[in-house]
Amino acid sequence: MKNFFIDPVAIPCIIIYNRTDNIMSEKRSCIEMSILTDISEALQKGRAKIVSQLVTQALDEGMSPEVILNEGLLAGMNVVGEKFQKNEVFVPEVLIAARAMNAGTAIIKPRLAEEGVEPLGKVCIGTVEGDLHDIGKNLVKMMLEGKGIEVIDLGTDVSAEKFVSTAIAEGCGVICCSALLTTTMNVMKSVVEKANEMGVRDRVKIMVGGAPVTQSFCDAIGADAYTSDAASAAIKAAEFLAAAKA
Repeated sequence: MKNFFIDPVAIPCIIIYNRTDNIMSEKRSCIEMSILTDISEALQKGRAKIVSQLVTQALDEGMSPEVILNEGLLAGMNVVGEKFQKNEVFVPEVLIAARAMNAGTAIIKPRLAEEGVEPLGKVCIGTVEGDLHDIGKNLVKMMLEGKGIEVIDLGTDVSAEKFVSTAIAEGCGVICCSALLTTTMNVMKSVVEKANEMGVRDRVKIMVGGAPVTQSFCDAIGADAYTSDAASAAIKAAEFLAAAKA
């Protein structure tokens, strides 16, 4: 059996090396946190060009695209969503923040795909048949994307069959229906009925919203959730998708 000898002179060197290694690790961690904070803050201010530059820099420095997405881009959009709920920011600020987020995600999407990073889930969204209003629907879409959800936007004047057939074809866990007119909101009931008819009601959640829609209407038609604003809609959809994955 061989005897191993550790030179006492080398022990301080080992300690110094370990300390140096830890310091370097902490330094890298601080740099990463700094750039992620910068991405979040630039996004909140709607600085699309700066967000693009920072995301590119982070990737060049070897940072994980998933970390950039979750702790930089989505973290910033979550702050915007919370402020929107509290009426601290308004539609224009949300729009420019969403534009900045899209600029950043466009850069990391190919890398996310390469690494097999999947979205939280899929949602299809649209304004119901007979209704051409889309501002509220577009806001919800932005907030959903800000939660890391893949969104299939069906546009306006969407039939009940189109909502449900898209959800089936695309594997959506949630259908989001928007209506601004009292004359069109009953189409939401048709969406629920169509989901039952096509045998997917047990695995697809149906959310409703829009100016004339209320919680009592949601309950009456058998939908799964009503929310009064875009940020709340995104939170609820994320909860449904997370629960489905659990």
